[in-house]
This record gives sequence, C-alpha cells and structure tokens, in this order.
Amino acid sequence: MNPSPPRLAQDQDFVETHFVVVDFEGTTPTGHPPEPIEVAALGVQHVPGRGPVPSGFAFMSFISPPAHAPLTSADTAQTGITQADLSGAPPARTVLRRLDEVLPEDPVLLVAHHAPVEANILYAYRTACPRLARTRIVDTRLLAKHLLPDLPAYSLDALLAHHGIPQPPRRHRAMDDGMVTAELFHRLLTAAARPRAITSLTDLVRLASRTPRAVQPIQLELS
Repeated sequence: MNPSPPRLAQDQDFVETHFVVVDFEGTTPTGHPPEPIEVAALGVQHVPGRGPVPSGFAFMSFISPPAHAPLTSADTAQTGITQADLSGAPPARTVLRRLDEVLPEDPVLLVAHHAPVEANILYAYRTACPRLARTRIVDTRLLAKHLLPDLPAYSLDALLAHHGIPQPPRRHRAMDDGMVTAELFHRLLTAAARPRAITSLTDLVRLASRTPRAVQPIQLELS
C-alpha cells in the first residue's frame, strides 16, 4: 500500500513561518504609479487543530501622499479616508521603515490579494523597507486560481462571496481588507489540505508567489 502524502500542517517550514498579511490603500495619480495613503499588516501563524490564525502582530498607519498624488474625492468615496485623516500623517518612507523594523523575526512570508499592487509599492520604497521589499508575497488570488480553477472571477469580493465570508464593515480600508484576506487565506489553505493539493511550504511558494523584484538580478544593457 502506498503511503499517504504528507499534510501541510506536518511541514516544519510551514509551521515555523510567520505569515504577515499586508494591504495598502492608495491614490492613483494620472501618469504615475499608485501612492499609498494607508497600510495595515496582520500576523498569521499555524496553530495545531486551528490552522493559520491571527498571531497578535498588527500594524496600521495613515500615510501622507506626495504632492503629485493628492487624495481625491474619488479616493475618499472609495475608501472613506479624508484629508483630515491624512493631516499630519508621516510620508510613506517613514511609515514603511517603521513597519520594516517591527516585522516579526524570520522566517516570514507576506500575504496579499492581487499581490502585484503591494509588491510594486514595496519595491518603489525598497531603500526604506529593504526587508519587506525582498520578502516573497503569497498571493491569495493565485492560490485561489490554483485551487478553484472554475470560478468566474477572482476579485477579493468574488472570493469572499464564494466562501461565505461577510464583507468587512469598512471595505477598502487597509486593516479591514487585511482581516478578510487573512480569513480567505485560512479558508484556501483548509481547502488545499483536504485533498492534500498542497503539502509543503515549498509547494505554496511555488504555486502562489513570485520572486520579488528587489532580489532579481539586474539586467545590464549593452551599449
């Protein structure tokens, strides 16, 4: 009789990893990449018999956007964030340096939904947050596409509805979106564990993350 495949919860690398869900809210200035106006980070770790649950690590801050990317009425309509909220807030470089400094000890992996948004912001500010910029981000959107290939849509709202996860009270606020992303991550890993579709941290990283740009080799152009 062939032995059954190992379970994800038995993989020591997975058990020891501190996952940190990260979410940005931002402005979208014409002709420029998005600039963050709020960030939240929420720690998640595996607990035997409970799966990945909040670890107690949490970080949240408003961020003052640069002059070329001011808060607009459309941004406020979507997020509920007002100019008064941002008054006196530190710039992104200061906030992300602070988050980089308080990030849990390794091994750490980041988690985000549609991770290129978070990855691009972290890369843009990589000199202020080198550790964050070099840390892989597990993308719950990629994970869902692997585990649930027949869904019609993979937006956060669509996946929350599919899993019966209630909309957060303040959708499009960083901590609220981070909390439901953490719950979605939990549900997806539970779904992966039942047929043992993912049995190790190596599988999870291979299937649902990409190498951060900050650790990719620089391509030199020939003149």
